[in-house]
Amino acid sequence: MHLLIPFAFCSSDGCSEALRTLKLPNLERLLSRLTPGPMDTGDERSLSTPHERALARALNLPMEDGLIPWAALQASSRQAAGGAWGFITPCHWQVGTNHISMSGLALPDFPQQESEALLAAMQPYFQEDGIALQYDQATRWLARGEAFRGLATASLDRVAGRNVESWIPRSASAASLRRLQNEMQMLLYTHPVNDARAARGVPPVNSFWLSGTGATPEPAPALAASNAPLVVNTLRDAALNEDWAGWIQAWQALDTKECAALLAGLHQNSPHQLTLCGERSAQTFTLQSRTLMQRFMNLFGTTPTSRLLEKL
Repeated sequence: MHLLIPFAFCSSDGCSEALRTLKLPNLERLLSRLTPGPMDTGDERSLSTPHERALARALNLPMEDGLIPWAALQASSRQAAGGAWGFITPCHWQVGTNHISMSGLALPDFPQQESEALLAAMQPYFQEDGIALQYDQATRWLARGEAFRGLATASLDRVAGRNVESWIPRSASAASLRRLQNEMQMLLYTHPVNDARAARGVPPVNSFWLSGTGATPEPAPALAASNAPLVVNTLRDAALNEDWAGWIQAWQALDTKECAALLAGLHQNSPHQLTLCGERSAQTFTLQSRTLMQRFMNLFGTTPTSRLLEKL
């Protein structure tokens, strides 16, 4: 079992404060039994998050920043392999005095029929730029086009809840994307779907975000599906919305369930791993044979859990 935990720590004063009162007994026991591997060190400005890098490594996917081909991988699972792909996420942008930010939560009350109606309205504009849209799920569409082959884009987990201007691609190859975003904002402003959403009192869909761009190399790598980690995303929403009381509760629930299950599995003769991911870095801990002396010394030299999380 390989347990992968995104947003185990965040680089904010509120998270550091929350960590002081956070008690995770099962995680502490796990870390006392597992051996740390090398730190995947990064920073909070990378386009791909540490948990995406860790998952890509486990699946044997390309790991160029902003070009981990998540959309191409999803397309291949739908028997639409080949070419370059990206994810289009319909979203709500909040216009402030000095900046535009994206909501940190998924669009509320966004049924399939509304999503498909917006996709149908937007598709002709994308087609003019050689991009074909396909429905995948209400809050995420697939887009196929050669423009995505080398276009690095920021993960949705990077931009959610933050100023979008800091993450919009500025390369010459992204000029058509920026134009499309402007055109779609005008199109969506008067679309009947948003009229209906306004009547229900839910945020309008007024833009989109492109992420997960790239193409799988030829020949395609052998995916390590059997080694795919169990990714537990229950800390995400609280972290992105800086709800640190909610983050503590989510961590405690995760410790009680998934960490406890991994701890119980350590007694079995099978590989077990734990990957903790923050906003900057990630580290994987594995079960390895240790001598009696190493076990004895570990009782006195274990790094406090809070210190390990603060390094992420």
